Amino acid sequence: MAKIVPAIMSGGSGTRLWPLSRKAKPKQFHALTGARSMLAETVARLEGELGAEMLQPVVICNAAHGALATAALDEAGYDLGTAILEPVGKDTAAAAALACHQALSQDAGALVLLLSADHHITMPEEFHKAIAKAVPLASEGRLVTFGIEPDGPETGFGYIKAGAELAAGYEIESFREKPDAETAKAYIAEGGYSWNSGSFLLNARAFLDELQRLRPDIAEPVEAAWNAAEMAGRLISPGKEDWARTEAVSIDYAVAEKTKGGAVVPVSMGWSDVGSWSAIHDLAAKDESDNSFSGDVVAVDTKGCLVRGGKRVIAVAGCEDLLIVDTEDTLFIAPKKDAQKVKDLVAALKKNGFDALL
Repeated sequence: MAKIVPAIMSGGSGTRLWPLSRKAKPKQFHALTGARSMLAETVARLEGELGAEMLQPVVICNAAHGALATAALDEAGYDLGTAILEPVGKDTAAAAALACHQALSQDAGALVLLLSADHHITMPEEFHKAIAKAVPLASEGRLVTFGIEPDGPETGFGYIKAGAELAAGYEIESFREKPDAETAKAYIAEGGYSWNSGSFLLNARAFLDELQRLRPDIAEPVEAAWNAAEMAGRLISPGKEDWARTEAVSIDYAVAEKTKGGAVVPVSMGWSDVGSWSAIHDLAAKDESDNSFSGDVVAVDTKGCLVRGGKRVIAVAGCEDLLIVDTEDTLFIAPKKDAQKVKDLVAALKKNGFDALL
């Protein structure tokens, strides 16, 4: 039976969910979509029939977040899972390569299930079915990505155009950048497109070979950094000098968009990349007035709001479609329609010398 190593990429800073998400504790280490942290939820939802044996997971994260990562693995029930500590972020191609080296140290024929730590899935059983479909493709050496079956002309995601049909899934005809509204509508009307989820099932050996062929400037220093890695308990620290030579490039640009061995398995699984406070509101349980409240909140004539309280009572009256997030040192308020402006706000805070709040 094929063996899968879940590799969770947890290097993001989650600035779009400031002020809760910060450099010291980004959003994936918070419980935003369930009772457990997003990272723990990502690992725990893999329990089920995957068509392969699941080995202990690995988290690839910022060097400062090792303890948070292993705590999340413990929370999900994997107290033997490990964390690879990146000395500095080098994007997803290098992270995937590290994950593949770690997986091959567990099993010579290992597959790597490469996932983001901060995505949410409401129908994990459908994801399990998609993984099971992808296992034979990956086992024969294909690099498989999971495409999200679109429910509308979304402009916030890249798209994947399916090519020739395979036994399970499709060859990849092309990757498309995030489209404008008219192009997205055309994609939906034409059919055969899926959103690029950024999740992969990789044959570890095949991916490293393809990375070496396409981007030796990434493959070689990552391999050297892995060979120089030091282990302290469950924490693996790649060699800093070799890691510093690694180019920072996404797995899409480095390999997925260039390889001839790619495949896509489309899936509808209630997927969200949880990229804003408005997305948190969409996913949350809500009252009859479409409000989502946590903490001590008292509301009158209020609808469509997300309010996350801190240590004090938040009183809201006559408000509609607002995002309110209260922390010990910061209060954030914005209309839901401006949820994406958090990134601009974070930049403004940095410009004005409030780095300590980031």
